[in-house]
Amino acid sequence: MAKRRWTSALRPAGQVLWNMILIALGSVLCAAGINGILIPQKFLAAGFTGVALIFHYVAPSLQVGVLYFVLNIPLYALGWKYVGRRFFLYSLAGVFIFSAALAWPYGMFPVHDKILSAILAGIISGVGSGIILRSLGSAGGLDILSIILMKRFSVRLGSTILGFNALVLLIGAVFFSLENSLYTLVYIYVSAYIVNLVVTGLSQRKAVYIISPQWERITREIQEKVQRGVTIVRGQGGYTGQEQQILYTVITFRELSILKQLVSSIDPDAFVVVTDTLEVMGHRIGNQPHW
Repeated sequence: MAKRRWTSALRPAGQVLWNMILIALGSVLCAAGINGILIPQKFLAAGFTGVALIFHYVAPSLQVGVLYFVLNIPLYALGWKYVGRRFFLYSLAGVFIFSAALAWPYGMFPVHDKILSAILAGIISGVGSGIILRSLGSAGGLDILSIILMKRFSVRLGSTILGFNALVLLIGAVFFSLENSLYTLVYIYVSAYIVNLVVTGLSQRKAVYIISPQWERITREIQEKVQRGVTIVRGQGGYTGQEQQILYTVITFRELSILKQLVSSIDPDAFVVVTDTLEVMGHRIGNQPHW
């Protein structure tokens, strides 16, 4: 009994430590991309980091890390009400860590071509941001603002991020350099693409529809070999008017090839539709946000 109590007590502590390591590692990578590439090239960045860089370029004596931390203070005053407590606390720690990482001196990366610099910065920051988002928190900034606007005014996350970043790029183009704003756009695109790879990766969920006369056998095989649930929907052919059974299941990306081989071996003529999912909630297969 004593050993079991110790194990249960250590489990939350280990989880906290792991999440803090993810936030710290991701913050260091993001800060390296900003201090080592973006600032020497006079590029901007997405989110509140971009706002901090604008103030820094106007007044170089203002440190980016300090500016980022100050910009987050009013957000966290509001975020306590609208954001989940666990996500809020981890993100609060993330702001401290990321701000400190930005204040640490980094050497300039030996890449002088601007387009290559934008791509490299996007890769580094994308990996760093993805690692942070794999934790139970974030580094604050636009993540918190997006959640607040979504829960308070039903504004979609993508709309907030797109609108905010467009405003940052517009300010950069008007007051600094249109060319550098376009390079920043390349950086943002590459970073967003890498974030998707790191966060979803091979765990992305797929929704699959299957129409086949062998639906009963396919259902059993999916349940036994893929070990996923199957929903049977009654349908009717629009041309033939015949009743058909439509199978619906949600699987991970890694299970997709197994499922396709399974269906093909039973009925090579089966009609199969595979679609991406934005969010899935439910036991075992869910990937809903942790905030």
